[in-house]
Parts: sequence; structure tokens; C-alpha cells
Amino acid sequence: MENLKLDAFERNIKGKRVAVIGLGVSNIPLIDYLHNLMAKVTVFDERDISKLDEKTVNKIEGYGFELVTGKNALHFLRGYNIIFRSPSCLPTTLQLVSEQKRGAIVTSEIEMLMNTCPCKIIGVTGSDGKTTTTTLIYEILKKKGYNCHLGGNLGIPLFTKVREFNENDIVVLELSSFQLMGMEVSPDIAVITNISPNHLDKHKSYEEYIEAKKTIFNYQDKNGIVVLNYDNDITREFKNEAEGKVIYFSSKEKLEDGIIYDDGMIKSCEDGVRKHLLNVKNVHLRGVHNYENICAAIAATSSLVDSKTQVEAIEEFKGVEHRLEFVREINGVKWYNDSIGTSPTRTSAGLNSFDEKIVLIAGGYDKNLDYEPLAKPILEKVSKLVLFGNTTTKIYDAVIKELSKKDPTAVFPIYKHKTLEQVVNRAYKIAEPGEVVLFSPASASFDMFKNFEERGEKFKELVMRI
Repeated sequence: MENLKLDAFERNIKGKRVAVIGLGVSNIPLIDYLHNLMAKVTVFDERDISKLDEKTVNKIEGYGFELVTGKNALHFLRGYNIIFRSPSCLPTTLQLVSEQKRGAIVTSEIEMLMNTCPCKIIGVTGSDGKTTTTTLIYEILKKKGYNCHLGGNLGIPLFTKVREFNENDIVVLELSSFQLMGMEVSPDIAVITNISPNHLDKHKSYEEYIEAKKTIFNYQDKNGIVVLNYDNDITREFKNEAEGKVIYFSSKEKLEDGIIYDDGMIKSCEDGVRKHLLNVKNVHLRGVHNYENICAAIAATSSLVDSKTQVEAIEEFKGVEHRLEFVREINGVKWYNDSIGTSPTRTSAGLNSFDEKIVLIAGGYDKNLDYEPLAKPILEKVSKLVLFGNTTTKIYDAVIKELSKKDPTAVFPIYKHKTLEQVVNRAYKIAEPGEVVLFSPASASFDMFKNFEERGEKFKELVMRI
């Protein structure tokens, strides 16, 4: 179909100097696309060339593009008309700021998608629950018969596919703070699941992180829809800044208007009248945090899909890998993979999903987060704690501090090891029939693994070997 915005971009970029920062998933198709448009491209990556995929390097060189690598690669970023940054390269990066002052356009694959997309966009962000909520929305829309495209942190990079989209399609995006930061466009329907301290190893402050999240609705007009978590002190107040319609969801308050989880039921509320939508006993997901994700997904699709279809899709949904994923049962002990638990709040939510006593495996890369709020749920829900990775000491100290408040003489079983294999073996030895072994690290993976997916796969592999 005709796409005037995309047409204009493609006409204007021919022969222009274009920088592409980072050879991540989203930028590799972008490089092919820019080659076809006859742009003059330089690719920057702060990794050593020996760490890059050989086929990708050969492709770049075959196109006649320049490739600049190494930790000082961005020092050579100068004189470009347009710069496509990767999510990990924040717009506050000194070299980007300097180039922007010189007149360069700094953008990203995801921002260009949103600027040129001919159809409705639903965007989901938040500190926790993004992937489950995004996937639920996608499945609900598909159930209704919409032609949907899943992107952002999920699915495939979509900008280079925009030409194929029709005006009645729907794009569903999971958006991180890194993707949103510096963006000057918002989706038609914006969802914020919650906000709590996260990625403070990258953001200069919690305030910067919050401001990045707000971008998801900051550029909406009065026709936009914003779905907000009423129970979160920060997101609740965003209503005062939203231009469009606000829909709240809650698991703690019986709202007059919105979507709530109450007494085992998901309910829609309008002018104080409550309608029962579904019983959570009929869904595969477990835990209040997942019931909140369901509420958010219902709110986000309420203007597009009837409640019957929503319920059918939700009841069929079996969850997302690495999110309270059941692995196996061994000698009466159930093992769960929650490698997505990269923050204390995520792990707390995971702990609260079980009635059984838990052997918790935690620890990993330190994102400069506070672990003291995690100590109380650990002492309430966990029978034994098994730690590994860089955050071992921080988690240990937080638990001991909380324990000493309750009873200075109390003893709590904590085990420390260096590798994932060692902690899995320890958990196997100490777990008792009827207990759950939960792998929810409350930390990122980067001290030992490429990402949480790789970490989760390794955990499952080790459990299956027992």
C-alpha cells in the first residue's frame, strides 16, 4: 500500500552518510535495507571484530560499507546525516549528543517504525511483566482475526517490513526504557505495567528511567489510550500527564472504572458496575503479578476485541518461556525456571506465586539495585536460599539484616556457590518432597551469560540431567 512517510524517507536517504551503531538483532536487517537504498553507511560496534559474526562482517564489507570496531569506535562518529542507535547506546551518549548538535538526526529502528507505520500500534513497557502482557495482547488480537505484527524486544525487527503492512493491521511492541529514551513518538495504545528501580547501571538516575518510560504516552493526542497500573504509586499519577483516555487496572483496589483482579476473578468495572470476565482457576498463568498482566492486556484490547474472545485467548495461553516455566518434577519436588527474574521485584512476584515452601536459587550480575526489599519475602516464602554470581554478597547481607531485626539469634539456611551447576546440585540435595525449587535470580545474567534466555536454557539443561 501507499506509504507517503516511508516514501519520503527512502527518497531522502539516498546518498546520505548514515551511521548504524551496534550489530544487534534489530540493526542487521536495517543494514540490508540501507544498502538497497544506496545510502553511504558506516557501521560502529564497540566489540572487537573477532567477537562479531563472520558472515555479517563479510556482508558489510561486500556492500562496500565501512566497519569501525573496538571500545573506542564511537570516537570516530563524526559528520553523519542520520544515526541509527541501538537500544544499548543511549541518546545521552556524548558522541551522539555532539553529532546531534552538528545537525545529525539521531533515531533508531523502532522509532522509524513508529514514524512510518500505516496502522495502529500498541506499545507495552514497564519494569516487570512486559513480555507476558505484550504476548497476551498479541494472542487476543490474533484470536479475533487481526493481522498482527509482533516486534520491539519480541518477534522480528519490523521497520524494514513496514511496506507490507496494511492500515487495518495492528503492530504490538514490547518497549524497553532504552528504546523509548529520546523518542518523539508514542503508540496509539500505551501500556505501562509498573515502574520500580531497574537498569540503574545504565541510566544515570531513577528519575531518568521514569522519564524514559513516560515517553510511551507523552506524544499521544486526545485519541490515544493509556493503560496504567493503579497500584503503582508512580504509574497511578501519570493520569495527570496523559492527553488521551486513561484505563486503570488493579489487583488491590475495587475501582469504579477499569479492570480488576478481585476474589479469584478478573472483572471489568464501569461506573461502579462490575462484570465478571473470567475465573483465574481457568488460566495457565499463576501468581497475582500474572493476573495483573491479564488485566492490562484486557484493558489494552477492550476497544478492539469483545470480552468473549479475550477470555478464550487468555484461557488458551500457556505462558512465555523463562517466566515461571515448569521444568520437571523430581522426587516430589517441582522445578521452575524464572530466569526473567532480573530484579528484586520480579523475584518477589515469583515467590508470591507459590503456596508451597520454596528453595530459591538467586544471584547474578549487579545492576546497582537495592536488595533489602527482597529480604522480607525471602524469609516469608523460602525454606533455603542458594546463591551464586556477583550479587551473592548483596542478597546475603540483605537477608541477614532483615533476619536480625526479627530475631538476632535466628539461623536461616543460605548456601553460596560459584557456578550455576553447583547451585542446581545443591538445590537437588536440600529440597524436600512438596517443596518447589525456583530459579529466579533477582539479577541480570551478564556476569556469566549472554542474556537471561541463555541462562534459563542452561538451568533447564542442568535440571533435566539430574
